[in-house]
Amino acid sequence: MNLPNKLTCFRIFLIPVFMLIIIFGGNAHVEFAGSTVYWKLVIAAVVFAVASATDWFDGHIARARNLVTNFGKFADPLADKMLTMTAFIFLVELKLAPAWVIAIIVCRELAVTGLRLILAENKGQVLAAKMPGKIKTTCQMLSIIFLLIGDIYYIGTILLYLALIFTIYSGYDYFKQSGSVFKGSM
Repeated sequence: MNLPNKLTCFRIFLIPVFMLIIIFGGNAHVEFAGSTVYWKLVIAAVVFAVASATDWFDGHIARARNLVTNFGKFADPLADKMLTMTAFIFLVELKLAPAWVIAIIVCRELAVTGLRLILAENKGQVLAAKMPGKIKTTCQMLSIIFLLIGDIYYIGTILLYLALIFTIYSGYDYFKQSGSVFKGSM
């Protein structure tokens, strides 16, 4: 197994670590800038940030060293969605993010994943990530980190709503770009 794939597996391994920290981390906290900051959530944010960083590193290394594999093409986006969706679900449970925003994000992620599968199966196409999708992912990951550490100065909330806008726009763009796959099938 090459280094990028090991990083992807490490990201998947960090998901239950992230969950366990939130579930069993205790309730020690401090007040900072008008927000309550829970230490377990700060530690969970650090774990999430490390896991998120592996997303950039595995892709960068795979492309730079020509180490792109079928496993990586499958596991990397799956690991990203598992990580972010897990974090978003916990944010809703902790009342740090509105459920309706997270529902839209999760539905878009599932719809685009389904579209990618249809394109790969029927047309042999790979739906590459475009800039709006990359901005969406960055905003999602940063919003999760800032929401976990207490949403100081509402940075996490602002990033979450930016992520929502880019989630909707990039989802629309992917479906518009791939509309031909649905012609004649309805």
